[in-house]
Amino acid sequence: MNNGARLLTEAALASRSPRRKQLLESLGLRVAVIGNAFEELPYRPGDGEPRDYALAAARSKAAAAPNEGPPVLVAADTCVVVDGAVLGKPRDAAEAERMLHVLAGREHVVHTGFALIDRTSRATASGVESARVTFEPLDDDAIARYVASGEPLDKAGAYGIQGLGALLVASIVGDFYAVMGLPIARIGQALARFGYRLF
Repeated sequence: MNNGARLLTEAALASRSPRRKQLLESLGLRVAVIGNAFEELPYRPGDGEPRDYALAAARSKAAAAPNEGPPVLVAADTCVVVDGAVLGKPRDAAEAERMLHVLAGREHVVHTGFALIDRTSRATASGVESARVTFEPLDDDAIARYVASGEPLDKAGAYGIQGLGALLVASIVGDFYAVMGLPIARIGQALARFGYRLF
């Protein structure tokens, strides 16, 4: 570890995701949630590879954020891919149920793109982390009860790995935190390149 690095104590987050905020706070950071002017649109077949789409969306969120607040800005975007189809956030409970029926008993891929801006030096860093997730077989009743919990409605692919959704998952291969929505090891590496340390 570089002892000459500056200790980072706060960061700006260009996301209203409480999970991403919690992950940054777990690193000991005070987190300022800020808005941005980026309009998040559903993935369309002409948008390129899903992992590239997630990366582009994260970069766009970072670029659209106001230049104010803590020295480092963090943005991210997550997408879920099954059979080449991208599952975004469900619009309602019925769509959440349809997504979970597609995922039940099968493997899918989660891509999380991230982007950081050091407002002091104007340095930037970005990348994508992915994981393969296999769901347990789920019957209609289990899916309906999970959707009724309200948990799926603000999450890509209609589930969250850190809550009740953990009970749906048989296995994960890859970065668990990418499935949560923010690959914190990669975030730490980027901060180190910026000349910051977290402890």
